[in-house]
Amino acid sequence: MKRCLVLILAAFAVVCCISEAENPGIKVTKLRCEYRENPLGIDIQDPRLSWIPESNVRGQRQRAYQVIVAGNQQNLHKDCGDLWDSGKVNSNESLHVVYKGKALKSEVKCYWKVRIWDKDGKVSKWSKAAWWEMALLNSNDWNGRWINDGKKNPDKDADFYKDDPAPLFRKEFELSKSIRKARLYVSGLGYYEAYINGKRVGDYVLDPAWSVYSKRVFYSTYDVTAQVKTGRNCIGVTVGNGWYNPLPMRMWGYLNLREHLTVGRPRLIAQLNIVFEDGSKKSIVTDTAWKYTEGPVLRNNIYLGEVYDARKEKPGWNTPGFDDSDWVNAKPAAEPIGRLQAQPLAGIKATAVVKPVKITQPEDGTFIFDMGRNFAGWVSIKLNAPKGTKINLRYGELLNEDGTLNPMTSVCGQIKGMRKDVDGNNVSIGGPGCPEIAWQQDTYICRGGGRENYVPHFTFHSFRYVELTGYPARPTLDMVEGLRLNTEVHKTGHFSCSNQMLNRIQKMCEWTFLSNIFSVQSDCPGRERFGYGGDIVTTSHSLMMNFDMANFYAKTVWDWHDSAFENGMLTDTAPFVGINYCGLAWAMAHPHLQLDLYKFYGDRRIMEQQYETSHRWLELVRSQNYYNHIISSGLSDHEGLQASPAGPMVSALYHRSAQIMTQIAAVIDKPEQAKHYRNLSEQIKKACVENFFQADTGIYAPGTQASQAFALHLDLVGPEQRNKALKHLLNQIIEKHKGHLCTGIFGTQFMLDVLCREGYGQTAYNIVNQRTYPGWGYMLEKGATTLWEHWAFSDNTFSHNHPMFGSVSGWFFKWLAGIQADAEAKGFDKIIIRPTIIDDLQWVRCRYDSVRGTIASNWHRQGPKLVFDLQIPVNAEAVFYIPAGRGQVITEAAVPAEKAEGVRFVKREENAVIYKIGSGNYHFVVESYPVSISPP
Repeated sequence: MKRCLVLILAAFAVVCCISEAENPGIKVTKLRCEYRENPLGIDIQDPRLSWIPESNVRGQRQRAYQVIVAGNQQNLHKDCGDLWDSGKVNSNESLHVVYKGKALKSEVKCYWKVRIWDKDGKVSKWSKAAWWEMALLNSNDWNGRWINDGKKNPDKDADFYKDDPAPLFRKEFELSKSIRKARLYVSGLGYYEAYINGKRVGDYVLDPAWSVYSKRVFYSTYDVTAQVKTGRNCIGVTVGNGWYNPLPMRMWGYLNLREHLTVGRPRLIAQLNIVFEDGSKKSIVTDTAWKYTEGPVLRNNIYLGEVYDARKEKPGWNTPGFDDSDWVNAKPAAEPIGRLQAQPLAGIKATAVVKPVKITQPEDGTFIFDMGRNFAGWVSIKLNAPKGTKINLRYGELLNEDGTLNPMTSVCGQIKGMRKDVDGNNVSIGGPGCPEIAWQQDTYICRGGGRENYVPHFTFHSFRYVELTGYPARPTLDMVEGLRLNTEVHKTGHFSCSNQMLNRIQKMCEWTFLSNIFSVQSDCPGRERFGYGGDIVTTSHSLMMNFDMANFYAKTVWDWHDSAFENGMLTDTAPFVGINYCGLAWAMAHPHLQLDLYKFYGDRRIMEQQYETSHRWLELVRSQNYYNHIISSGLSDHEGLQASPAGPMVSALYHRSAQIMTQIAAVIDKPEQAKHYRNLSEQIKKACVENFFQADTGIYAPGTQASQAFALHLDLVGPEQRNKALKHLLNQIIEKHKGHLCTGIFGTQFMLDVLCREGYGQTAYNIVNQRTYPGWGYMLEKGATTLWEHWAFSDNTFSHNHPMFGSVSGWFFKWLAGIQADAEAKGFDKIIIRPTIIDDLQWVRCRYDSVRGTIASNWHRQGPKLVFDLQIPVNAEAVFYIPAGRGQVITEAAVPAEKAEGVRFVKREENAVIYKIGSGNYHFVVESYPVSISPP
């Protein structure tokens, strides 16, 4: 009887589950582990799981969830969570649900799925199955050892510029059983390329990601099951210099990277773990039994390029059966290095092919390929020339007036010219052995005998134009194609409008951003390539609207942590390269990014991990006895056209840093620390007002566009003086500068934001829409396809691929489309939709694929009507500021808006009606919308 009752209850439970699972009102999609879909190589013991609930029902919310994690697909299919079954958890959390099951071991593959309960308590179907696989969690899981060629770097700087071929390493091995799975764990400093049985492993290049090598070195994990075979096999790996073995060039005549980075001979570590069908295992690891020889890459440097001699290729070197009898054994790499860590972000890869549009011949034997646009990456060139033919590829962003290549805007560290050394000899300002002009160039020496193809290996370039010399025939367009390289980041934001110039500016921003994410966000991909903090502070919002930057920026935060000085002071760049004059506005990237990661992606863990680093830094700043909280050193509104004294502006950013720390402390439940930083921010604000603000005139010293924007954007000015400060800003823009900006990287972002917030969106638009100097339109008029470093055109000094003025892209999303995260948002759970209606614009279309789902804000004019189509994801709500004057009729789905399902009236302002809306799709119409209801 008891057994029958159990069976009846079990059958009833199955029927109930089936009934619940048929609920079509909500479903679970896009399962991710640590932001990645089905990732290999997770080395976090308690990884975080996320998903996106989707529903067409308005106001839909997740009320509970259940996660099942199983050790195999069969158990998952049976709903058996042998690793973890969360049970029904009453929570609306769909981001970063922490795994709380059995302790996970290295290389374990975890299969998982989710179901959720909606606002009415109805359960969804189970999601589709997803998985993640653990990496090597402990140092003793690594049996491979670091190896290198056993050579020593030169004692004399000049000798670094001589040939030093990149080593080739190889190992043959025999497998006698059928293979179930094979994983390759590999890292090479500075960069590596790995092969198994002659085929390239993966499609990432310039791997691993640049890090602070004394603290951590990243390795990648590859599924190579299909490449390994029963019988004879071979692993081959070549290693280049990268950031680990840079040249001793003196950038700007003084900065030698070798004095600030962890450096050494190129090195390799690898471990191939194989599981056979019978369950037995075997590992092939790097050790001194591996063989090595010199390869065809004779020289390679991040900045100067590489020299490749195809005559020295070793055909078949990475395949089994190759005769390596004249190769020698690898040597152990003895230099100290940081701990190995699974690479948390995607690698660098070719993400676009760029076809040349024109070939010119400015001189005999010199040909210029115009790629049509500026970008960072490589060229792939097809050649057919006699053996020994030396072909040079030189790169530049511009042409001279006579049509010859101008490489000067991307020269490494402004190394241009000679100086006298202590003995009176002429030497490059870059130091002994350095070329007079440190331009970008690759050299290929042909092997002869037919068609050849060359693609660089351990360098990258910033260019629009490619100069070809040494080729014995007239080249054709189809010989060359460009390969745009960047860290793989998924596109999340899409913006377009009826103004085609603005669309071109948006495209210019996108290409600039992608040119500058090579595992660090760089200032430029040519001259410096460093991760400057100020550039990140002013553009992170724009990059995060356009691309999924979650893991990239989390890694950036750790770079700052690893680069910090022993006393706790944060650096100007991360990794730290020796530049130490930018100051607080650059160091604040560390806490700034943490708050951005929380607002955009709901990442609280990074705050918990990094709080002490940020706290120690700001306490050090506070303790340095700056007079009355005023900081008068460091860069301020960098590259502005008006004087930007540090005191008023850097002190204002000190105030902002304290505000950020207040918010971080509150989020991670440190109320006393939050109170401490709230008090500090008020003290700094008071000091700024007392020292720099004139209440009678509204001027915040020195009264420039930038200083006024700083005061207004950072809320240094109280309500009673705000109108005066704003009036002075408008006078600076409209009267003094005829509708143009003259701000630098901070002031530009702050000013556009302030103008829209204060109801002067048309003025902000007019600034952005200028075609004359200075402005983005002026860049376009001068032929720019990526953003410039400076508002003025430069043919020698300033970079033409610099993202720091890219805050305008974020402005498109935030103010023209109106998509904003609320000040207290956690992963865009609280959204503001506040579009600015511009007289010149007929329509705006915008979509942002957030971690919670798609947020869309589209508007267009339809005769006298203004139409808005919005989309809000499940588990989120939005405050919608609909532009409308008093007495105007507003409908949603053809009914009065305040009566529409899911719409709640909040209040009416002078030029807007405010509604609160839940998830779903909405169609609002404002009848008889006037041409303009906002100030000019």
